[in-house]
Amino acid sequence: MIYGIGTDITDVPRIQRSYEEYGERFLKRVFTSDEIAYCERFGETRFLHYAARFAAKEAFSKAIKTGMRDGMAFTSVGIRNLASGEPTIVLSDAMQERWGHMRIHVTLSHTTTVAVAVVVLEQP
Repeated sequence: MIYGIGTDITDVPRIQRSYEEYGERFLKRVFTSDEIAYCERFGETRFLHYAARFAAKEAFSKAIKTGMRDGMAFTSVGIRNLASGEPTIVLSDAMQERWGHMRIHVTLSHTTTVAVAVVVLEQP
């Protein structure tokens, strides 16, 4: 049974501006070390990947019906790609304890200016 659905669209230049203004502090506050390593591999286009991951975190917060409150933490919700390229959500800390029993579906897409993510939480 579906528990929740969330979607988000993120402006890629906004993510780039946040990095330009706050640098590493921004990245470490929002992204896991695995996400940073993944995105940095893309050089000039890395902000497309950061924006898609940001959108997925926001979409997840909507799917759990709390938004960015009630224990939701950006770095406790990470995106990892399987060998096939399929993105998956990896939870840690309080997010894992509270939502780890759910089956989580995520899809990401982007253009040069926007990234979008959809997250569906399914009860086992």
